[in-house]
Amino acid sequence: MPNEPSAISRAVVYASAYSSYAINMPSNSLITVDPEILGGTPVFTGTRVPVKTLFEYLEDNYSLDEFIECFPTVSREMAHQVLEQSKDALLQPA
Repeated sequence: MPNEPSAISRAVVYASAYSSYAINMPSNSLITVDPEILGGTPVFTGTRVPVKTLFEYLEDNYSLDEFIECFPTVSREMAHQVLEQSKDALLQPA
């Protein structure tokens, strides 16, 4: 397709986004983005649990307790902090 970006241009965009994301993340981050872990999918630090899985569980009406039961490597505190940071980021004035 003529308007589709090539694999190389997608990789460049990904690398740029990853670099920006990594630079802006605090050193004590709850989220790790590493191309060596699940292909760079954001995961809870110290786990292989994608952060998006927490949001998918909540969207599907599972409780936080059910998420933690299914993913015991993610602590309640980690999940709670990610939710709080996400809320804060979304509610910041532009």
